[in-house]
Amino acid sequence: MIDLSHVTRRYGDFVAVDDVSFSITPGEVVGLLGHNGAGKTTLMKMLTGYLEPTAGTIRVDDLQIGRDTRRIQARIGYLPENCPLWPEMTVAEFLLFQAALHGVPPAQRAQAVARALRRTDLQDRATAPIYTLSRGYRQRVGVAQAILHRPDIVILDEPTNGLDPAQILQMRELIRELAQEATVIVSTHILQEVQAVCQRVVILRAGRKVLDARMDELQRHARLLVTLDCEEAVARPVLQQVPGVQAVQYEGAYGRHHRYALEASPEAAPAVSRAVLQAGFGLHALHFERRDLETLFAQLDRVSSEEVRHVA
Repeated sequence: MIDLSHVTRRYGDFVAVDDVSFSITPGEVVGLLGHNGAGKTTLMKMLTGYLEPTAGTIRVDDLQIGRDTRRIQARIGYLPENCPLWPEMTVAEFLLFQAALHGVPPAQRAQAVARALRRTDLQDRATAPIYTLSRGYRQRVGVAQAILHRPDIVILDEPTNGLDPAQILQMRELIRELAQEATVIVSTHILQEVQAVCQRVVILRAGRKVLDARMDELQRHARLLVTLDCEEAVARPVLQQVPGVQAVQYEGAYGRHHRYALEASPEAAPAVSRAVLQAGFGLHALHFERRDLETLFAQLDRVSSEEVRHVA
């Protein structure tokens, strides 16, 4: 269990992370999402013990950052946003060196390197000097060093940065594989990556946590969108009386059409259609809202921090 409680990090007067709390259970794949500068990298540096919180606590099981940092770091595999590599080394030499730093016993290092090369699809680059590699291959070397010692927590900061489409698909598959034996935290500003591999998303904005939700829950709370040819005063009473509709919000007029957003159960859609047709309204559209991270992110950008909790 990873537990963050009221974590804050300041740099002088600047607050990079502001009173963030959440917990992660073993085996979860959690996406840490936010615009550039939202505080994602600072939070990851605190999770890995490279920075200590200005306030608050970070615990991993019964261990605490600050008091037990070394013991926590031994359990973590970390890919920083700009992974430091030794360009004059070959890939295999670098990974053997990293295996020693991670405390892998000498007799097991060759096997650990071979396994990491295989999982990151780097076997054919094992003897290549790192300076000859493309940015995407260097990124994969960074991932390989993070998983050498089979950590039970893997933290990846922008893991698909610089990868081509085929490599991105391979990285997604690797993350799914890692989740079978480790807790995985993925930081990114790319919405599609979170949707592709994560079970849960934590969104930061200006250093504050503005959303913490499971991906399946986000889709479950989608609104039913109805477009009619009649004005609010006439349509609202009819829509409000439909079984399964909890609330009706008028979204505005689009020419002669008027759109309404209904807080309703999935089973309410046929009843809404019947009620509208029986009332003699022209029904131009009836569908559930597209409820992916892209639309949610846009909603979060439009509202204040105090209102964010009502969006999801």
